[in-house]
Amino acid sequence: TMRTVLNSNSKVTVLRSDLHAVINQGFLDVPGNLFQMKFRNPEELQNDIELKCLNDLISLLAPSTDIRVLLNCVSSNLQAFVIQPSRSKEEFRKVATDFQLRWNFLLTAVSKALTLNYADSFG
Repeated sequence: TMRTVLNSNSKVTVLRSDLHAVINQGFLDVPGNLFQMKFRNPEELQNDIELKCLNDLISLLAPSTDIRVLLNCVSSNLQAFVIQPSRSKEEFRKVATDFQLRWNFLLTAVSKALTLNYADSFG
């Protein structure tokens, strides 16, 4: 479980290192390149929100991190990027659906990259 990982200094260290490597070394299997800052179209900029959320979670990963800290991070990012910008119920549904699809896609790509390149992260 996640709590078991968080209670192990070595597992947290390996996981953080591998997550940084997956992101920084371009192992993610995503359309386009999320990590190029130039020549982005608005749709690609949307990916930055999910990447920012993931980076925020990674920055909080430390041995014995309370899982509630991670959940609060996700909650704060949802508030800032999904809930507050929505001016109507319809817009909220669209923004929330887009975020969920992109977030799931990003996490799937991260899991795939970790599995293929950094199996130690899974303990």
